[in-house]
Amino acid sequence: MNEHTVGGRDTETPGAAEVADRLRAAPADIDALRGRLAADAAREGLVDVVYRVVDSPIGGLLLAATPAGLAYVAFEAENSSEVLGMLADRIGPRLLRDTDTRDATVAAAGTKSETGLTGLTGLTGPTPAGILDEADAQISQYLAGDRREFDLPLDTRLATGFRGQVQRHLADIAYGRTATYGQLAADLDRPGAVRAVGTACATNPLPLVWPCHRVLRSDGGLGGYRGGVEAKQRLLAIEQAA
Repeated sequence: MNEHTVGGRDTETPGAAEVADRLRAAPADIDALRGRLAADAAREGLVDVVYRVVDSPIGGLLLAATPAGLAYVAFEAENSSEVLGMLADRIGPRLLRDTDTRDATVAAAGTKSETGLTGLTGLTGPTPAGILDEADAQISQYLAGDRREFDLPLDTRLATGFRGQVQRHLADIAYGRTATYGQLAADLDRPGAVRAVGTACATNPLPLVWPCHRVLRSDGGLGGYRGGVEAKQRLLAIEQAA
């Protein structure tokens, strides 16, 4: 400890070892630090995918976004580790869970815009966190029966080939209406590709937004659904009741 005089009285200046001891003893806000680092990474474009897990009437949903838009919606029935592995392989390995950025957005990087899409200052256009905010809000409105169409920026890189054609065409099935796998195949001039249409629906990266739940078997049966048959029944019931 070193002594020096201030205003006619002796004071003690803590040495380096004491300062280090005090820092070690101070409570560490690890969550805040992680949030600041995450916000900085997002602001600098160092993250490929930001994802968030939200509650919903049909179970938990994992929403994933890139700077281009919403890229994936996964259901509670899916293996989240496999979903994240697929996103890392097909979009990019730098994945960040959005809980690391949300609390730090205002304190560390900026303010949220009125539309919910900007999220961090210093960026032009939507950020992944802002896109997730808007996707979460619109999905909640849809599941409450208060929204019929989605208005979101989409990253469609996971919708490729004929499967991608089918998946994009799903948005043409009007709210409250249904179509069969065979009808979709015919619409795309591939009447013999009924099974391929079914596979496309099963691998749809953006369910709800691209409403594969509106596709039924030719005999009127529900068919499969990645979120489970009960979820498909509930979605159809929501639309029929609206």
